[in-house]
Order: sequence, then C-alpha cells, then structure tokens
Amino acid sequence: MARKQKKQSGGTPATVALTAAGTPFTLHAYDHDPSAPSYGEEAAEALGVSPDRVFKTLVADVDGTLTVAVVPVAGQLDLKALAAAVGGKRATMADPAAAERTTGYVRGGISPLGQRKRLPTVLDTSAAQHDSICISAGRRGLEVELSPASLATLTSATMAPIGRA
Repeated sequence: MARKQKKQSGGTPATVALTAAGTPFTLHAYDHDPSAPSYGEEAAEALGVSPDRVFKTLVADVDGTLTVAVVPVAGQLDLKALAAAVGGKRATMADPAAAERTTGYVRGGISPLGQRKRLPTVLDTSAAQHDSICISAGRRGLEVELSPASLATLTSATMAPIGRA
C-alpha cells in the first residue's frame, strides 16, 4: 500500500519524507540543462533566488565515514571544518559512485532528505540567516524550499561553519 501511495504522489524520497513528517515545504521545478557547469547555480538562477539561499548537498568521507555537508552554492565546502564538526581528523570528497549508491540519488540531485542510508549531516551555520533555504528535492531540476530549522531537525544535523566564500 505504501508503495502505491509513493507512486501516486509522484514524489521523490525527499518529498515523501517531508510529507510523512508533516513538514511545510514548497516544491520548485525548473528545466535542468545537462550542460550547466554548476547544478546549484543553475537552480538559483532558474528560481530567481539568491545563491546564498540555495544549498548544495555534498558527500564527504570523514575518517572512513560518509558524511553529508550542506553548504551554500555561492561558496565551497571547508573539508577541515567539516572534519572538526563531526569530531574527525581528515575529510575528503567521497567517491561519486559511493555517494550515489549510499544515498540512492544521482550526482547533482542528492538531497539531504530521504536518503537510502541515513548519514551524519552538517548544515552550514549561514542557513540560520534565512527564513527559508532551497535544497535538492532528490533529482536534477527539482528543489524544495523549507526552513533551516526543519532541515536540521529532519536530518539530525549538526550546525557548524563549514562553508567558505
């Protein structure tokens, strides 16, 4: 029965998780250009939203543990800060195939919500400056807008300054 409901809703695992949690969100779809050099910047431009309010989901390897980092598309992930935020020593970007296999999403469409395997998550503190932020809804060309507090709660995220300009 649950499977049928998922099919009917047409949602992604991320939107299904949001709906199941009763979390308010707004879905934004746009035409994804496969040749776009940056998925996040493409989303910001397509939605007419400032790049500091659109957050990208990156998967890193911190001392052998895959960890999710959510940072503004306008900046970069500070790997040392990410490692420190989760009590680790060293962080590197995860192998893309491992990130896709573990989260259940494709690169450029990885959402911090509804992942196949729940990973430790760190949300950049800059998110708290906004009433709402946009993150991937689980596929390229689909973003979900929600409050940073809701995202932090649903992912059990640690808030830390992990982004840099």
